[in-house]
Formats: sequence, structure tokens, C-alpha cells
Amino acid sequence: MHSKSIPGKEKIGRMLKLLMQWDIKSGREQDFSEFVVREFAPRLMQLGIEPSEVLYTMYGEGPQMLTMGVVDNQEKLEEILRSGGWKKLHTKLLGYVTNYSQKVVVDNGRDFQR
Repeated sequence: MHSKSIPGKEKIGRMLKLLMQWDIKSGREQDFSEFVVREFAPRLMQLGIEPSEVLYTMYGEGPQMLTMGVVDNQEKLEEILRSGGWKKLHTKLLGYVTNYSQKVVVDNGRDFQR
């Protein structure tokens, strides 16, 4: 009997990184900074996403901010992204930023993944 692997199934037991990128809305920089320190980062951790890196682009092309958080496995990440807590936090973040996008990659133990 030959069994096919289910796409993505191999990721279930592996650590994942949630990559989020955005640009801060003009004039909202100070409010955004306060939101990140007081609410965004602490709530990410409460939800089960461990912030690992934050990159800020000062010059050149690309998103102004790239933020990465580590999650234990795919099932946990899917649970987080479906939760009311994530939806509320994400909606609030969108009030401060534009050009938001996110993707998930397997955590290979190295920094600066894309």
C-alpha cells in the first residue's frame, strides 16, 4: 500500500516563524511605538508567539518593518491565527500601519528569513 503525504503535514511538529511586514502610517510613529511596547509585543507572547526579531528599514526599498515570531508548531499557529485575541490585536495593528503582509516559514535556526 502506497500512501501520499499530506501537503504541509511535515511541518506539524516543527518550529515555525510568522513573518509580518508593514510600513508605519505617516504621523503615527509615536503612537505606533507605544502600541508595540505596551500592547503588541506582550499580547503576541500571551497568544503563544515568541517575538524573535524586529528589523527596521531606514533607507532603500522594502517594507519599513519586518517582525518575526516563533511558534512551536503548525497546529498552534493555526489556533492562534483563528483566535479572537489575534484578530483583535491584528485589527488594532492595522490602525497604525499600511502595506501589511504575513507569511509562515519553517524556522531553520538562522536569522533574517524571507
